[in-house]
Amino acid sequence: MNNIPDIQWFPGHMTKTRRMIEADIKTVDAVAEIVDARIPESSRNPIVNELTGNKPRILLLNKCDYADDAVTAKWAEYYKKQGYKTIICDCRSGKNVKAFIPVVRSALSDVLAKRRAKGFVGGTLRVMVLGIPNVGKSSFINRLSGSGKTKTADRPGVTRGKQWVVLDKDIELLDTPGILWPKFEDPQAALKLAYTGAIKDDVLDIYEIAGNLVSFLDNNYPAYIRQRYKLADDSPVDLEIIARKRGMLVSGGEPDTMRAAAAVLDEFRSGKLGKISLERPL
Repeated sequence: MNNIPDIQWFPGHMTKTRRMIEADIKTVDAVAEIVDARIPESSRNPIVNELTGNKPRILLLNKCDYADDAVTAKWAEYYKKQGYKTIICDCRSGKNVKAFIPVVRSALSDVLAKRRAKGFVGGTLRVMVLGIPNVGKSSFINRLSGSGKTKTADRPGVTRGKQWVVLDKDIELLDTPGILWPKFEDPQAALKLAYTGAIKDDVLDIYEIAGNLVSFLDNNYPAYIRQRYKLADDSPVDLEIIARKRGMLVSGGEPDTMRAAAAVLDEFRSGKLGKISLERPL
């Protein structure tokens, strides 16, 4: 399946989020941007650079446990060359999350030095946390703070208002709602966001989304999808075949392709299909 569906989604609260970021960026010392390690570029909102200006940037490649390790390592080097402090992490398992605090202090060493030169001892470092919906901001903050103050859920659009979280004696985080953009200029980027669950399923054509994902996996990770659905190496792969293999049938013995579509998306998003990256650095 190669038909790329038209995907547009821009809830009203995201307009409010943009205004919130514009107002609060002046109050923070740095910005931590969380992206999905499976789609680092597609999960970066293009307006973030515009909104954050010259603030020091920390980039967290989250959900690394679901991404291809070799590809993620290449992304980390790619962003480091662009001047970002980069952390490969998985906020759900807690993998490498504790590296964040030392990285913040390193990224803001100039800020701390200027404060000391002016006679200010101590002082709080404030970091704004940004990212698209369902990328793991709340899980990240909860892991670091151990407070469970932020709401988490495996669906986009859970965090609706900003909140300050005290992380350490001298570090505070500003959690913000996830922000998508009003128009996807690149339909492939929109498709990848749909694969990972950054866009609500109830506004998507699940059959088309899953069908495109199956085609991608068959072309790029054929062993994974064939092993998962117990298919022969020379067997074609599509939703109808997967439905039949899983015994997902409706009356008359016809394959329930919608049920198969939901299963494929769920199993990809939960990492059951394997460690898969959907894009690679140039």
